[in-house]
Amino acid sequence: MAGEVLKVSVKWGKQSYDVEIDTSLPASAFKAQLMSLTGVPVERQKVMVKGGMLKDDAEWAKTGVKQGSRLMMMGTADKVVEAPKEEMVFLEDLPPEQAAHSAVKKYGMGLTNLGNTCYMNSCLQCLYSAKGLRAALASYEPAGGGLDHQLTSHLKGLFRQIEGASAPVQPMAFLSTLRQSFPQFAEMQQGMPMQHDAEECWSVVVNTLTGKLKGDAASIDALLGVGLKTELVSEETGESIVTEKLEHKLICNITSEVNHLHEGIRLGLKDDRQQTSAKTGAMTTFRGSSRITRLPQYLTVQELRFFFKAEAQQKAKILRKVALSVSLDLHEFCTPELQAELAAPRDAYKAVLDARVAQKKGAKGDEGAKGEGAGEGHDAKRAKGDEGAAGSGMDVDGDKGDKGDKGDGAGPSKSWESHVGKMTGRFDLTAVLTHKGRSADSGHYVAWVKQDDGTWVEFDDDNMILRKDEDIVNLSGGGDWHMAYMLLYTAQTVPAE
Repeated sequence: MAGEVLKVSVKWGKQSYDVEIDTSLPASAFKAQLMSLTGVPVERQKVMVKGGMLKDDAEWAKTGVKQGSRLMMMGTADKVVEAPKEEMVFLEDLPPEQAAHSAVKKYGMGLTNLGNTCYMNSCLQCLYSAKGLRAALASYEPAGGGLDHQLTSHLKGLFRQIEGASAPVQPMAFLSTLRQSFPQFAEMQQGMPMQHDAEECWSVVVNTLTGKLKGDAASIDALLGVGLKTELVSEETGESIVTEKLEHKLICNITSEVNHLHEGIRLGLKDDRQQTSAKTGAMTTFRGSSRITRLPQYLTVQELRFFFKAEAQQKAKILRKVALSVSLDLHEFCTPELQAELAAPRDAYKAVLDARVAQKKGAKGDEGAKGEGAGEGHDAKRAKGDEGAAGSGMDVDGDKGDKGDKGDGAGPSKSWESHVGKMTGRFDLTAVLTHKGRSADSGHYVAWVKQDDGTWVEFDDDNMILRKDEDIVNLSGGGDWHMAYMLLYTAQTVPAE
């Protein structure tokens, strides 16, 4: 039965739940699922199976549980949620704070803080925003055992829970496996779970998924992989070394001269190092610089906000303000070969915008065209701004050289149809993981996620707050407010029309 997934029904009181049992995982993982569904702590659960109550270390093959089995659970939840007794109140009649709370529910549910787990919750909410990753996990088929498999399976199950949740989700099973896989996350301090660096959690999750998610389109390398070509040159010996590698994020270094995200990325692509010279056998300084050879579907950027402070024995924080890029253009950081590949899709994307403008003008007639001209001028102005920014990434839709429409929209369409779905080298901000506090291993982590309709939602564990674009811009740093630490972007591609 090892590795088999059983779909069973669990009756608890008057309620019944459809649950999937991964038989490659221990029964304790199944009980953790039940806890997240019912609120009944594992130690209070009594699940009846063949031979008596289900034990945490039970072997599934000996329990008599099979496909379609109906199980019964007894136990009391920590908190019984009672049905509302108030009369029906319409949204428009609610106080502003309650109305906002009701409005945000349509964007899903948050994750319960299980004891200093905001670092994990914020990571998971950001990763959940990547639809391609969700799809890859949904199609994940258990293969073999081990903790890597368990972590991947629990993440798959957790994402499925979030998708259909009507109340905050308790990520108990995932947290339990995370702590088994990486014991540092199980460390305690004064009887309480310790706070941890969210980037460390993000990295171990991504690295685990790298070994488990396979397939040309479903692999982590395909979804998050950034190809880098690094050239190392020694002025002293005249040596030149070229290496290529695949990373899952770009680094934004922060110094006193870095004011914008793209400046920090440019600095992060420099790779000066000391290494042994093949010519002299002595340590030599090599000046290194990297260029991007491959773009991901989802781009992760880490702002290096923390450094180890020896006298305090902790990761201290760099508070400097670094302006965020709502739309990030990586064209300038690509190799000449990749820039050449991007040229046609970038032109095609511009052609689509031109055709849309022309179509609106044609539909509105002469009077509408007069009004639309102002809108077209805005597009042109925005495009010129993109030329000036050249990599600052603050453009939204425009492209270099936008100069208005070039026809009625029928002709140009043929020029972009062959490029539909191809990357332009630009990325749109999808999620921001922020930190508030002075040390990576303390303070508080929060996720800010952009929804399909353009609305931003702040996920402060299980507390959800509607946010505006200006709230995201204010995450740039420079004080004690939430500031960006991990950024997740989605690739801009040529639309069909």
